[in-house]
Amino acid sequence: MEKFITKASEIIKERTASGEYKNQYCVLAQEDLDGCLTAAVITPSKSEGIRQLTFCSGTLSNWAKRAERDNRAAVCFSSEEYSITLRGKLEVLTDDASKRENWYSGLENHFSGADDPNYCVLRFTTEKYKLFVDWEETEGCL
Repeated sequence: MEKFITKASEIIKERTASGEYKNQYCVLAQEDLDGCLTAAVITPSKSEGIRQLTFCSGTLSNWAKRAERDNRAAVCFSSEEYSITLRGKLEVLTDDASKRENWYSGLENHFSGADDPNYCVLRFTTEKYKLFVDWEETEGCL
């Protein structure tokens, strides 16, 4: 099982804002404000293996509003070669240290800088995972 987690962690790291892969996206799913499920593409800013991911957003965004209402979320990275699905909790961080640590150049189009009061970090912590890597599948809890 450890080899699956290691490989999935490498794939995720490549797809963060600081990674080498050109398509730095995943799907983040949450419960919408009206109680229906919703999913959209987002760029992860950083990762700590499959255990934790961060995303950058606005404090008034639907992402942040949904996380404050119901912190359950799911993240999915997929291609023809793999599928990494993570379920867990999402929290909104507005402290200066988290904002500076997760800032990347692509955010300049949306915020004035890491100290912008409308900028926040969404931290996802994995509780369960389902991994399809190297044509094998495993699932478990962290």
